[in-house]
Amino acid sequence: MAIESRYLFIVSMDVDLDYEALFNEVYDQEHIPFLMQVPGVRAVSRLKGEPFAVAIGGEVKQMDAPSPVYTALYEIDGPAVLTSPEWSAAVERGRWPREVRGHTSNRRHALMRVI
Repeated sequence: MAIESRYLFIVSMDVDLDYEALFNEVYDQEHIPFLMQVPGVRAVSRLKGEPFAVAIGGEVKQMDAPSPVYTALYEIDGPAVLTSPEWSAAVERGRWPREVRGHTSNRRHALMRVI
């Protein structure tokens, strides 16, 4: 995956297992489409961590799934996108704020400049 924007906004979180299906439905069908309408948002990719094995230093190590498990990568034009009125409105639209957000935990946010 080639990153074509100048910045990545990375959002990671866990979700209560009883709400995982709703979380994925709302994220894919509402949350991402609303945020894609924000000027300066170029692309969104979602990821789900899983356990794996990797060879390091001559041995194979078993690795747990990361925590938080879910991550979204937002390709954006710059930091100002995240405080724009359009972003502020988009993150409060749909079922996300009232039906999903309260069932997430271990939330992490990071902004990275592509070099």
